Amino acid sequence: MAKHANSIWLLIGLQLLIYGVIIEGVGLWELVRPPAHKTALASLHPAIWWGALLLAMGLFYTIRFRPSKSLKD
Repeated sequence: MAKHANSIWLLIGLQLLIYGVIIEGVGLWELVRPPAHKTALASLHPAIWWGALLLAMGLFYTIRFRPSKSLKD
């Protein structure tokens, strides 16, 4: 009985995916309710862009390194 280990990249992908969802949510929330303090790049909405990038990277790693169902015991 051989055990198959999951790749560390799967866990990294899941972490990026979770962080992307959180940051994207904060970015969208800031569109609805702008913060009281303004930063230099606030008009570019960096949380939305950064959250989208993390979501894309997280989806890529999660799909690419997901456990295979075709492994036979």
